[in-house]
Amino acid sequence: MTDEVGVVTGDLTVATARRADGRAEVAVQYTGADEWYTLTGSPVAAPPGGLAALHREVVARVRRGGGAQASGPAESAD
Repeated sequence: MTDEVGVVTGDLTVATARRADGRAEVAVQYTGADEWYTLTGSPVAAPPGGLAALHREVVARVRRGGGAQASGPAESAD
């Protein structure tokens, strides 16, 4: 689920990046496209496991489908 266009499906690329405020920005794009979309719920607090742990969790959610959203570890509802 994205803020800009709603649900996106297909071959997607997920990117996570730490912001200056310490939270993590999560975005998705159709693989090979130019446009990036904000994953709904982003930015989120980086979990204790760090940015890599958040990225793995978000990728797993996106693969499961169902309108995955970004959320921190305590917020995980997917």
